[in-house]
Amino acid sequence: MNNKKARVIALYLPQFHPVPSNDKYWGKGFTEWTNVAKARPLFKGHDQPRIPADLGFYDLRLQEVAEEQAKLAEEAGIEGFCYWHYWFGNGKEVLEMPFDRAVRTGKPDFPFCLGWANHDWTTKTWEKGKGIAKDTMIFKQEYPGDEDYKAHFFRFLDAFKDDRYIKVDGKPLFLVFDPFAIPDPEHFINYWNELAKENGLEGFHFVGTTAAPNINPKNLSSFFDAFEEKVDNTKNVGFDAIRTYNQKYAELMAGGKVKKVFNALLRRIAPGLAIEKYDYKKIVDNIYSDIDSRNDVYPQLLAGWDRSPRSGRRAIIYHGTTPETFKYAVEKVLDRVKDKDLEHRIVFLNSWNEWGEGAYMEPDLKYGKGKLEALREALEES
Repeated sequence: MNNKKARVIALYLPQFHPVPSNDKYWGKGFTEWTNVAKARPLFKGHDQPRIPADLGFYDLRLQEVAEEQAKLAEEAGIEGFCYWHYWFGNGKEVLEMPFDRAVRTGKPDFPFCLGWANHDWTTKTWEKGKGIAKDTMIFKQEYPGDEDYKAHFFRFLDAFKDDRYIKVDGKPLFLVFDPFAIPDPEHFINYWNELAKENGLEGFHFVGTTAAPNINPKNLSSFFDAFEEKVDNTKNVGFDAIRTYNQKYAELMAGGKVKKVFNALLRRIAPGLAIEKYDYKKIVDNIYSDIDSRNDVYPQLLAGWDRSPRSGRRAIIYHGTTPETFKYAVEKVLDRVKDKDLEHRIVFLNSWNEWGEGAYMEPDLKYGKGKLEALREALEES
């Protein structure tokens, strides 16, 4: 581990290189940079477009980029990357190249794990251009059964056995984006654990993402009881730990009940008519709860949030993300994990490079390495 305060694992988006499916639906050469570069301010003081600094508008086909990313992350105290991977069933994958190369070449020599982004790919993913009139399915997430689960397991067995693979209690960490999208998650977990033990592993440390339940602004008193019940339900089907996601509650508290109800109504009847924005520091003040202090719960650290490069005026935007306010966020999340067993002081950093969502750690022209330095300082301070 890189530090004693927390095991910071950064979510990693492998969307920064061209692939045929993106070429087909978004235009030749499309990557995440396409949206990032064309973003424009939507209100006074809106920090757009965000322009990368040290690494530039990189292409992940270049090995040197991966090496530099790992170096920057390690210097900041990040333990490793959790690569989002896409397995749609029947062996169908996309954006697998960066992770495959890391496993095959041994470079960068930096810890990693996998997060299964088990959701459909449609043209809803990004704001549609003039050439796309309606939502179109690109890849349907399917679960054909045990033979596909087995193929999925063996597809990544070399990675699971790699010395760099991040472990918890001696078991490879495997994150699932949508636990209950799997038809029988308990069966999937048991089956993969059996395969793991048959192939020299102790089993997996399964982490399921659990978003906060729907919020009724008129009745907030039972919200956290409902949230904890949702966390426990995910644990009860076999997940070892939970990655929590509590942004909707934080937005409600940061903006007030009236604003949230008004914005929800506008999003239904006139999407994009008004910009839904919140102060990042106020979000941080309200995003954590006692649930995040549980030994089996891994809270999320937001590097920022602004989906306007992808969604335009329909985006939800957190403004005021600076190195100073981000350090404040780091201190908040460290306070939530400080009393946990060292092995379970895990924080999922969202994200290393989600530039299209304004959630990134990589240097930009405005703040340079500011957020990276803020993270390192917070982790090192006594």
